[in-house]
Amino acid sequence: MTNKKKYSIKETPKELLAEWFNLMTLGRALDEKAPNYLKQAIGWSYHAPYAGHDGIQLAIGQIFDRKTDHLFPYYRDMLTSLSAGLTAEEVIFNGISKDTDVAGGGRHMSNHFAKPEWNVHNVSSCTGNHTLHAVGIARALKHYKGKGVAISSQGESSVSEGYVYEAINGASKEQLPVIFVFQDNGYGISVPKKDQTANRKVADNFRGLKYLKIFHCNGKDVFDSMNTMAEAKAYAIENQMPAIVQANCVRMGSHSNSDKHELYRDNAELNYVQKYDPLAKFRRLLIRYERFTEEELQAIEADVKLQVKKAHRAGLTAPDPDPNSVHDFVMPEAYPAAKYPEGLHNETGESKKLIEGLNETLKAEFRHNPDTFIWGQDIANKDKGGIFNVSKGMQQEFGIERVFNAPIAEDFIMGTANGMSRFNDKIRIVVEGAEFADYFWPAMEQFVETTHEYWRTKGQYSPNITVRLASGGYIGGGLYHSQNIEGALSTFPGVRIVYPSYADDAAGLLRTSIRSKGMTVFMEPKALYNDPKAAAVIPDDFEVPFGKARVRREGTDLTIITYGNTTHMCVEVADQIAKDLGRNVEVMDLRSLIPLDKESILKSVAKTNKVLVVHEDKVFSGFGAEIAAIVTEEAFEHLDAPVKRVGSTFTPVGFNRILEKAILPNNEKIYAAAKDLLDY
Repeated sequence: MTNKKKYSIKETPKELLAEWFNLMTLGRALDEKAPNYLKQAIGWSYHAPYAGHDGIQLAIGQIFDRKTDHLFPYYRDMLTSLSAGLTAEEVIFNGISKDTDVAGGGRHMSNHFAKPEWNVHNVSSCTGNHTLHAVGIARALKHYKGKGVAISSQGESSVSEGYVYEAINGASKEQLPVIFVFQDNGYGISVPKKDQTANRKVADNFRGLKYLKIFHCNGKDVFDSMNTMAEAKAYAIENQMPAIVQANCVRMGSHSNSDKHELYRDNAELNYVQKYDPLAKFRRLLIRYERFTEEELQAIEADVKLQVKKAHRAGLTAPDPDPNSVHDFVMPEAYPAAKYPEGLHNETGESKKLIEGLNETLKAEFRHNPDTFIWGQDIANKDKGGIFNVSKGMQQEFGIERVFNAPIAEDFIMGTANGMSRFNDKIRIVVEGAEFADYFWPAMEQFVETTHEYWRTKGQYSPNITVRLASGGYIGGGLYHSQNIEGALSTFPGVRIVYPSYADDAAGLLRTSIRSKGMTVFMEPKALYNDPKAAAVIPDDFEVPFGKARVRREGTDLTIITYGNTTHMCVEVADQIAKDLGRNVEVMDLRSLIPLDKESILKSVAKTNKVLVVHEDKVFSGFGAEIAAIVTEEAFEHLDAPVKRVGSTFTPVGFNRILEKAILPNNEKIYAAAKDLLDY
């Protein structure tokens, strides 16, 4: 790698200087025009002006190669996006939220510029969270020996977010080709930099990280920015290591069109930032060094005005999104599971435990698709494979590049899965989102982000991820080891949730989850891993389709709807009621919560006329509340009694076994509720 400065006012070809001046002038014209759309009630209700960041944004776009690189711009990166190749029309389509917006057809906030087909990625409004996605795609670049680099751009204040530290630490640990650009304008909305970090330059917070190289540049200066970005890219690619570029900028305007910077910046500062206008400086240099005449620059500026007028007309005549399209692209189509369309099989052969079914299916799917990966905490260390040994033996067979440990950072686990799956559509990722389901909360920001990727991009990106979570209680684990979270997760559109109770269903649903596009949360009832009650015969190729419940016991007098640990309790209670009362109770194992087999539920209700919903999670706001509402709304005329529910108390789960028994559902509680309904 050479440190020679490639770009300067004297040596840069005139054609390239003309292109840069055109881009900078065009960007500034759009930057200044954007607020007018809001004033005219046309759109662009969120606009974060980039003026003062011109040098670094031009440079990011110029060194980006859409054939090999991946770019993650942030909401202020208008010029970055133009420099990377977006047209003025595409910027305006995005700004006024037209259906022709290449980022996502008006589904995402204005000023979130993207073009996924060019690897200019659609990022969310959670500032800085795309650093993790850049790390994930850099991991794919390294694994598949790609020639490019991932570039993540953000403001300096967003570096305060914890997941940014996780991303940079992870990129350093894995030695990945990713560039983190910090566009430092001194403010996070109205919060000055001194309230964000003790270091004057936030990049200095990362100086202790091994393999990470930090570059500094004047983000207002085109040539310094170009040289620094070129050097950082060469370093990242040649050494397969991460870099930070700290670019010193000024923010000439308010944070956004809903902010008034006059409330927290005095006149001296406002005059200062105008004085350091990068576009005006660049224009003066072109004249001073006689690279262009005034007339030549004026001709470019006149052409830019025509470009903006043309783009404006195209924007006003472009179609708006169709309100009937809101349900499109919520979730990709699932793998059809055509071999076993009802998720049933001939139960002959040797029974296997639930943990065996999971382990063997994971290995089979890794053999089936060499582009399958798994990572998490304690996932692979010598003979250990996760704290419950579900992934035992996988690293030995498939290697450390496909099966590896992640830091104790749930956001990092989830966020890099989002990123790596962007590299190509063949990739399938399995993650242990946390060692126990109720440790998953630090990953929630990335989980929520991932649920709306497919919808937000209008189907241009599908995160093909299976999130495994060891769930539930009955192990004496207490807080963070024995609680259920499916009720909370089910409130987010864009994710499937499955919760098997038996070994065969666990294996079949895991195969379907891994082979499907989109994200699936795979809840594993850890108390049943080695329980003989959950053992079952498992065909080698078994598949269970999503949204297909399974009747575990036929009945005519009462329907019990359940899943997970409580399925076995419900079957036992139904058998006991048959002996004690001579009544026939039907037990329906949902297996799949989202999508939900509503058809089977309503069919059973019509037959038995009474419903008991049983699950391990809390009754209050648990998933059973949705089932009860569906039954009441759509099968009310079939009901001979109110819908009743059994679940945990509205408390945390206690550690002492006496407390746990008082909190979690059990056979006695289910029996009593069932008898009440039968006697109603």
